[in-house]
Amino acid sequence: MSERFDEGQLVGVLTTEPLGRPLDYKAPEGGCVTGDLVEVPLGPRRVLGCVWGKGEGGFDPARVRPVTRVLDAAPLRDEMRAFLQRAADYTLTPLPQMLRLATRAPDLAAGPATRRVLRASGREPARETEARLRVMDALDAWHGARVTASELAAEAGVSSAVIKGLVKAGVLIEEDAPRDLPYPHLNPALPHKELSDGQAQAAAALRASVAGGRYGTTLLKGVTGSGKTEVYLEAVAECLRQGRQALVLLPEIALTAGFLDRVQARFGARPAEWHSGVTSTERRRLWRMIGTGDAQLVVGARSALFLPFRELGLIVVDEEHDTSYKQEEGVLYNARDMAVLRASICGAQVVLASATPSLETWVNADSGKYARLDLTARFGAAELPQMRAIDMRAERLPSNRWVSETLAAQVQTRIAAGEQALLFLNRRGYAPVTICRACGHQVGCSECDARMVEHRFLKRLICHQCGASRPVPEACPACSVEGRMAAVGPGVERLAEEVAERFPEARVSVLSSDLFTTARALKEAIETIAAGGADIIIGTQIVAKGHNFPLLTLVGVIDADLGLQGSDLRAAERTFQLMRQVAGRAGRAEKPGTALLQTHQPEHPVIRAILTGNEEDFWRAEAAERRMAGAPPYGRMAGIILSHPDVAVVFDVAAELARRDGPLRAIGAQVWGPAPAPIARVRGRHRVRLLVKADRTAPLQAALAEWAAQIKLPTNLRLAIDIDPQSFL
Repeated sequence: MSERFDEGQLVGVLTTEPLGRPLDYKAPEGGCVTGDLVEVPLGPRRVLGCVWGKGEGGFDPARVRPVTRVLDAAPLRDEMRAFLQRAADYTLTPLPQMLRLATRAPDLAAGPATRRVLRASGREPARETEARLRVMDALDAWHGARVTASELAAEAGVSSAVIKGLVKAGVLIEEDAPRDLPYPHLNPALPHKELSDGQAQAAAALRASVAGGRYGTTLLKGVTGSGKTEVYLEAVAECLRQGRQALVLLPEIALTAGFLDRVQARFGARPAEWHSGVTSTERRRLWRMIGTGDAQLVVGARSALFLPFRELGLIVVDEEHDTSYKQEEGVLYNARDMAVLRASICGAQVVLASATPSLETWVNADSGKYARLDLTARFGAAELPQMRAIDMRAERLPSNRWVSETLAAQVQTRIAAGEQALLFLNRRGYAPVTICRACGHQVGCSECDARMVEHRFLKRLICHQCGASRPVPEACPACSVEGRMAAVGPGVERLAEEVAERFPEARVSVLSSDLFTTARALKEAIETIAAGGADIIIGTQIVAKGHNFPLLTLVGVIDADLGLQGSDLRAAERTFQLMRQVAGRAGRAEKPGTALLQTHQPEHPVIRAILTGNEEDFWRAEAAERRMAGAPPYGRMAGIILSHPDVAVVFDVAAELARRDGPLRAIGAQVWGPAPAPIARVRGRHRVRLLVKADRTAPLQAALAEWAAQIKLPTNLRLAIDIDPQSFL
């Protein structure tokens, strides 16, 4: 329960500054309550903070400074503060850093003033220039959301003069509007799509869980195209009927546009959005409205979990297996796991939706910890695709080609029938390696221990670790010989080059994150393809995530073995998931689909499981292997990553840590390393890893905290602890 503090009483204020603990202040005039967001003096500055509880005292009260003011914002509720504390304890993140994550909205300290915003008047520009059309397209993309002139100019990529010209011409109207308005009401009673028997049963079970008003987690497992979205939207409808708020997490911004259209069709209004593509005006509005209950449904990226919901009743994690739910920088957390933690604290339901769930979720459902609902058939007339392997050992391909004759013949058949084919290669760019044929030098990044990838469409070499880029060299950087630089291996751009040569009459579209500067541009490309605007689609894993192409009847995987290489703990699981998801793009309408996997290992257990569709057998075998190894989810792991500009310094500190492993041995944990990280240098910093492995029930976090505290870190050395690591790079 929130506690009231009268003026002058000591309160503990947790700030967003890296101080580690709440500081004592005097309650301001008018008092405050636990959870209030406040502005407090810290040295010469004023900083954001939250009233966390009573002050500690123990010193001269005359030296304590008062809270400057209480912000005009809903207090952080008890369950929200408890969530931040438990998330900080689990991830070993300083609590101020968690509070910063929960208050990442612009202008929170500003009051409810008005601001100048733009809207369309309905008039067309008398003179249609390319810049003006971009402005109108950008405005349309916001679906009536309020936007400032500077935000509109930035999104459209035009100067402020273009905006001013449209205002002067009466095409845009500038007006004062309140900074923050409630979101349109969503109506859960509107008619919805007719559900199949299987969908109706699953929807009824989810509605009953939500209506119970208690915590619970359900795995909604459905084959691709089975209508999982329609089912969990019925759970959202029940949550809204109960007067509670709902959150739907999506793994990719590119998926939000189509999903928002489906929500609008179901509930009669668009929900609130929270992701990096949303304007600062809308982010501030959403943050404030969610705290007062004036936003019923939020659709967002993983950080939406840290919004200050007033009464959260349901969290849906769509494509819950997706690796993008793991935050790999700053606060290292897995949004899937944090969703379960948050729901358990506030008594909400969680729906984990996937056609290929993570092994952790599968094990929790198999053991009865989570409920499980299965959708085994595609919706309507659509059928699951046939899956076959193409044994590349029997194919005779020139060294500069990657599409087998068998696959090419199938592509040609689809084009002749007016259907679409998708060629999938999970490798961005033109070629993964650029090598000098004179001296053998491979062009690497000057700041990272990584090869630079050629992106021929951009005419650049790009480092996929730090983003550094340079022109493709004419001469070798090592031996200076000209004309001997060669691209080795295929990326999607090189595959597109081959396809254009082999199918000169076909319309080819390449879907790769490098080629789209905005989420809107990607959405438009996807809509064009779905409407039949391409014959052959070439894509990276971005095409595997929820897109629906009605004319697509053939999926060809160029290198099904790619993900099986290396020693990643989850290599088999991820390959299985990705291949099944990609194959699921085929045959989602009336016409049957086929998926062909080019492989040099058709007898590999993972490839066999993909082809036969024996998913449960695959998960049982994978679970048995993990259990034997004591690996997650049957054991616990933590990755420790140290980095420093000097390789000797970082190795010395890592070795010292490894020697002082007493706190970890006390709980039966083992320490491996130190060893150079697979990518040993990023942005000029040398990286060293240690791996800690412990029993499932071991108190790992407390031991790790005691262990790391033994070492005083040198200046500029960073140490990050990654609980339950998903990546070992």
